This record gives sequence, structure tokens and C-alpha cells, in this order.
Amino acid sequence: MSGATAQYPSAVPVGVDPTRASIARVYDAALNGKDNYEIDREVLAQVRTVAPQVNDLAWANRDFLIRSCRFLAMQAGIDQFLDLGSGLPTAENTHQIVQRVSPEAKVLYVDNDPVVLAHGRALLEENERTHFVSGDIFQPDEILGHQEIRDFLDFERPIAILQVGTWHHYLGDDGPEKMAAYLDALVPGSYASIAHFYDPETPEHSELARKMEDKFVHSPMGSGRFRTKEQIQALFPGLEMVEPGLVLCDDWWPDGPRLQPLNLVRQCIAGGVGRKP
Repeated sequence: MSGATAQYPSAVPVGVDPTRASIARVYDAALNGKDNYEIDREVLAQVRTVAPQVNDLAWANRDFLIRSCRFLAMQAGIDQFLDLGSGLPTAENTHQIVQRVSPEAKVLYVDNDPVVLAHGRALLEENERTHFVSGDIFQPDEILGHQEIRDFLDFERPIAILQVGTWHHYLGDDGPEKMAAYLDALVPGSYASIAHFYDPETPEHSELARKMEDKFVHSPMGSGRFRTKEQIQALFPGLEMVEPGLVLCDDWWPDGPRLQPLNLVRQCIAGGVGRKP
């Protein structure tokens, strides 16, 4: 999104520092939202110097979220969703997608960004089957022990856990262990949906992935790792992958025929859905 069309948030929520970039606000800017600041748009501007279509990472991620949630609600029959690192409600949101299919479905969002928290409070007023909790999604013990989460979701029944566009903002190498902690708390028949910045390990793609990673990590946002297929697959420990497995986000059950080839940026984000046996 260009600076000329961007808008500032109408009010600054308590705790927000408009001089520091926010993952949620950068994502919002990439989706042409209005809840972002100049510092957030600067992150995209930096990455755009090596990847002019950087916004397509966000769009491929959001489109995957929509399709995977629709699958989980319609085909898998899931009616409980734990959306970790939900971000700002810029486009179609999880509760809108799944409650259109199943009006009784419950959606619990978790994020720790003050701007997201402000929107989360608005969601609470809008929909009693949608709840919002503040928490660090990279600390599974904190999230799984949170009383509000335990009160809202029934952990004796299947739950879909969503980590769509989150793990690439975790720079450590113990993501699979943290994901395993989440999955251990879920009953068989539960699902996990994950999208992640991807290094396809071909010369052309890897060069672009590493350039984007360098810009993201050294930007005011400070995160954005591009992991290999093997590294991303490790975030589905013990799960049975839903066909077609871990693929480019745009290749996970697209809505129709592809008339335009994918640009290199859209080939650098992958996603998949796994079922706990």
C-alpha cells in the first residue's frame, strides 16, 4: 500500500507506540487497511525494495485462512476455533467465515497487540460466540492455562487451532516443540491450520526469500523468517495432513482455475492443515 492512500488510526489505543512497528499493523497495511502508522508502512517499503509484490504475502496468507476455515467448518465439522495471533480485522475474519457456515461455532482470538485488543473488545460486544483474550501465543503453557480460554472452549471436544501467519515471527528453533504442547492439549479429531513464509530452496526463490527475510528482520518490525518445507512441516508434529498436504498457500484448494501465473513472492508462503488422529 502506498503512503498516499494509507490512513492513520482514528484514535490511538492505550499502550500503542506509533513510533514502533507492530506485526499486526504491518499486516493491516499490506491488506490495505487503515489501522497502521507510517512506521508500519516503512517496513513494507523496505521489503518492497527487493520484492515489489510484498503485499501478496499478506493476501496469500489471508486467502488461505479463508479457505482453510471454510473447510474446517463445512467438511471437518469443527465448531470451536482457537485463532492465535489473530491480527486486526481488516478483511474476512475467522468468526465471520465459520459462523456463516455454522452459526453456533465459537471463535476465540488471542493476540497481545494493543490495537488488536481494542478491536477485540468491540468484537465481544458484537457477538457472544466470539471471544478475545490477550496473551503471548508463543507461550503455550500461558495460553492453555488461561482460565477465560478454558471457560469459553470445551477441550473435551475437537478444536481447530489456527497459526496462520504467526510462526515466521518467532525467531527461535523450538517452534515444533511449542506447537506439540498445543496439540497435546487437544483431543483426537482436532485440527491445526498453519501458514508460514517459505523458502522453496531453489536458487531464484531462495535468493528472494533471504532478501525478504533480511529486510523484515532488520526492519522496525524485527521478525519474518522464511523456513524450508522440512522446517514448516515440523510444525505439524504427529498430525495427519489433509490433502494436498503442505503446499503453496495459493495451491491449497484454490477457489477456481488459475488464469495468471503466481509471481515469485506468492511462491514464498506455504500452508497446510493437519488432523490429530
